[in-house]
Amino acid sequence: MAQKIVTIYTDDLTGEESSDAATHTFSLDGVSYEIDLGHDSYDKLLEALAPFTQAARKTGRPRKPVGRKASSSGGQDTAAIRAWAKENGYSVNDRGRVPADIREAYAKASR
Repeated sequence: MAQKIVTIYTDDLTGEESSDAATHTFSLDGVSYEIDLGHDSYDKLLEALAPFTQAARKTGRPRKPVGRKASSSGGQDTAAIRAWAKENGYSVNDRGRVPADIREAYAKASR
């Protein structure tokens, strides 16, 4: 037995079948919407929203991941600090925060 699945893309605005229809999402007052539109209908949507989107503020996720502003080691490589500390007779754990006195000694020795 053979089975054939046919997908028909329909522009939600015009009701016409469209091979170029794509799903678009937008949000208003905390409610998210999805709509399937062909190129012409999508252009109409963008044109209608343009005055509002130009005056609006963008929200959502930033384009770049936001990292911590300061690391616990002051931007130093903790693996390198631990290795240096062990080679120079300091007692340092393999995990967790490197004590400030060891970080300071490492910084002085690295100058």
